[in-house]
Amino acid sequence: MNRIHQLFENKRERVLSIYFTAGFPHLEDTLEVMESIQEGGADIIEIGVPYSDPIADGPTIQESNLVALENGITLKKIFNQLENFREKINIPVVMMGYLNPIIQYGIEEFCKKCQEVGIDGLILPDLPMSQYLEEYKELFEQYGLANTFLISPQTSEARIREIDENSDGFIYVVSSHSITGAKSGISSEQISYFERVQQMNLKNPRLIGFGISNAETFSKASEYSNGAIIGSAFIKKVKLAQSLKEDIVKYIQSVIN
Repeated sequence: MNRIHQLFENKRERVLSIYFTAGFPHLEDTLEVMESIQEGGADIIEIGVPYSDPIADGPTIQESNLVALENGITLKKIFNQLENFREKINIPVVMMGYLNPIIQYGIEEFCKKCQEVGIDGLILPDLPMSQYLEEYKELFEQYGLANTFLISPQTSEARIREIDENSDGFIYVVSSHSITGAKSGISSEQISYFERVQQMNLKNPRLIGFGISNAETFSKASEYSNGAIIGSAFIKKVKLAQSLKEDIVKYIQSVIN
């Protein structure tokens, strides 16, 4: 069974997923960051594949993408870094990226490498549903990759139900119609949206992302979903870390405890 499915079978609330950018802050930091995320107590690791034009991401993640690319990170290099990561990492790991670098790498070869190293799922914000169903669904399933789609406050109920029907893993609930980035809190308008989605009784678990940064916002998001995703706030901590491992573990524990 896919590790994502196993996780949600055993844990239905306060699931924490942490996003980080591969090759940031330094080229060879990828594995140390992953091990530290697991040690801190997070439930899912989301590896960001750096791209020159990350359309869904705000300044913090855009900057980390640029630094990682300048450091020399590539998809091939990421797979080399991940070659034996399953010797130490046992929690679910998903890759978040954009279609262009994956198409250049070769879609089937990418899926094959994901399966070889032990990746559990994919988040591809610019993958249209129709293209996924026509071209990629069978391929992803063949290589054991759970695909996650994003929904936003502007997503219609019909569309959300279509996404729920064709998702396999969890649904990424974007908290606001904007790019990623830690916000000051969760508004009443966002809570109304979370409640609306909650009342739809979707079959897939839901994780809320965009604007989750600390224990307060994580707990609030978890009231209306199965948990949350932290990205920009984590990247900021990594950028400023004096001791990468210690600071990561301390930050994650401050969120969940």
